[in-house]
Amino acid sequence: MSNQIKEILNKEIFLQEAISRGIVSYNKLAEYIKPELEKRTGKKVKNSTISMAIRRYSEKLEKKQNHVSFNYFSETLIKTDICYVIVEESSTALPQIQSIYNKMDLRHGKIFNIVHANYEIGIITNQSIKEKIINELNDQNIKRVVDDLVVLCLTYSKDYLKTPGVIYNVARFLAWENINVYSIWLTTQEFNILISHDDTVRTFSILNKLVKTNKE
Repeated sequence: MSNQIKEILNKEIFLQEAISRGIVSYNKLAEYIKPELEKRTGKKVKNSTISMAIRRYSEKLEKKQNHVSFNYFSETLIKTDICYVIVEESSTALPQIQSIYNKMDLRHGKIFNIVHANYEIGIITNQSIKEKIINELNDQNIKRVVDDLVVLCLTYSKDYLKTPGVIYNVARFLAWENINVYSIWLTTQEFNILISHDDTVRTFSILNKLVKTNKE
């Protein structure tokens, strides 16, 4: 039964976070998951039994959380006035976007990042050149344009490639604060997050804590 309780709780990232922060009543949580647990086991289960299993789960979760380290970040950078142009993927879309990129002057903080997926191509760039890009792509199907965005960049202080949970550890903090992330892209030196300008202060505060953890 403990494995089934673990499976139920592992599906709920917010429950895991609340448990790790010590703000969950085990009895109330036992009542919450009891119907699903009884459906899985096919038998009645006492609240006290479930509560005890949750307590053991929380102890293991606490030990796991204590091993989480954020010492792979060295600083946080912010790039404002960003827009996100989403184009339908086609045989001509990417070559045309690459042609635009080749003509761009990316000095002085300019950015032009291309996210190529199966059905769409995303262009993350500065608001000041949005109209120029849209005009040059006038024969393409521009599916959406999102304005007033910000890129927050975390730089790595060491090789993160062999460090499990880097994306998860950042994403769970942002999810807990109800911050919407439009896109994430990584290199061997940078962790970039695209968010709304309205969420800048809260997100910077969260990410800055991760950086400070490294410096303490």
